[in-house]
Amino acid sequence: MLDSIKEYCGIFGVFKIPQAAYWTSLGLFALQHRGEESAGIVTHHAGMLHGKHGLGLVSDVFSQEQVDQLQGDSAIGHVRYSTAGGTGIHNCQPFLMRYKQGPIALAHNGNLTNADTLKHILAEQGTVFSSSSDSEAILHFIARAQKDSLIEQLKEALSLVKGAYCLLLLTPWCMIAVRDPHGFRPLVVGRKTTPTGTGYVVASESCALDMIEASYDREIAPGEIVVFSLQGVQSYSLDKAHTQSTPCVFEHIYFSRPDSFVFSRPVYETRKALGRALAQIAPIKADMVIPVPDSGVPAAIGYSEASGISFDMALTRSHYVGRSFIKPEQETRALSVKLKLSTIRSVLDKKRVVIVDDSLVRGTTSRQMIQLLRQAGVKEVHLRISAPPSLYPCFYGIDMPDQAQLIAARMNQEEIRQFIDADSLAYLTIDDVRQAVAYSPGQFCESCFTGCKDHG
Repeated sequence: MLDSIKEYCGIFGVFKIPQAAYWTSLGLFALQHRGEESAGIVTHHAGMLHGKHGLGLVSDVFSQEQVDQLQGDSAIGHVRYSTAGGTGIHNCQPFLMRYKQGPIALAHNGNLTNADTLKHILAEQGTVFSSSSDSEAILHFIARAQKDSLIEQLKEALSLVKGAYCLLLLTPWCMIAVRDPHGFRPLVVGRKTTPTGTGYVVASESCALDMIEASYDREIAPGEIVVFSLQGVQSYSLDKAHTQSTPCVFEHIYFSRPDSFVFSRPVYETRKALGRALAQIAPIKADMVIPVPDSGVPAAIGYSEASGISFDMALTRSHYVGRSFIKPEQETRALSVKLKLSTIRSVLDKKRVVIVDDSLVRGTTSRQMIQLLRQAGVKEVHLRISAPPSLYPCFYGIDMPDQAQLIAARMNQEEIRQFIDADSLAYLTIDDVRQAVAYSPGQFCESCFTGCKDHG
């Protein structure tokens, strides 16, 4: 059986903007938090597509000279993170291939839940795969579609897939953005004024628009296909676009940058609201509230404001080490905690601290962090999580591990508290999250918390 891998990524594209590769590299810098494994850019110039990709951060893959060599006024880019087993240059995106209508490139953020079935169908028909990524199957089905236009070919291909996908496609004549009918992942469109006119920008998050000083126009709707061409901008709907929209709530809790506007909501304000809710349902006497940097900062500010306990940055983070949550190997995650976090002993000595984090997945990172705090002389450590317990693996592209690795699926709350060596532990419930963010059941995908995966 052909194996497929989950991918959690960032995508960025520009259309009719001079020095497209330069602006795309900046957009990918802004989306680096969405993937640190690889980066790639494909540009259009003189009727041809040209690409470069490689393993590592955007700054590792692209020098200024290499960016300058990618000529053209349209481009798509990709930063990638995958689960263990998916690492390799062959999985770097955007994918670039040639089919009956010419060259085409594709960048994908998400996970196809029926990828194994689709790949088996293609393999039975003699298809040769060059990667283990879900995304390649989409290109093969586009190439095999019995339709004349690319839009109809794309619709036919996507009628076969299930799961989460935001896509950017580039051809010599257009750029296309697509968001799946459930709208699992964010995708926004904006404009940038240049000396030659107005060009268009598409990005996983609005912070990437801000990076290149592009205006924010709107969120691409679930099930929408947007085509950017010399004829203007056209919008189409996928044939199954009537499906209920259920975007991923974890984008607001953890993954998106706090300065982004995601699913028509400001991420920073959402996280502060979660922190305020946490202070109301799990109060404690303490001397200070400290965040787990960086993603726990807004919730910790909300907790501090609601509780009246002073806020302090007593944990410092090295920004030269990546995010431990999305590192696939346990030994790598354990080492990265020691490399990433350090304590300010003069602030912490003999203090009772509330430490606020946005998630507790495997528990090992929290355990090591609390050990660091106790070594710094804290008197009490009270851990507060601005999300519900992660009980189920994610089916739609976030690297929640197998259920056996999820600590909340194996231990009750008291057992977890003992394992991480905290004096107290409290989570939000899913109802607390819904109330704090003001949404109704079914409005967001909560499958990692509830196990419900009836999303097609």
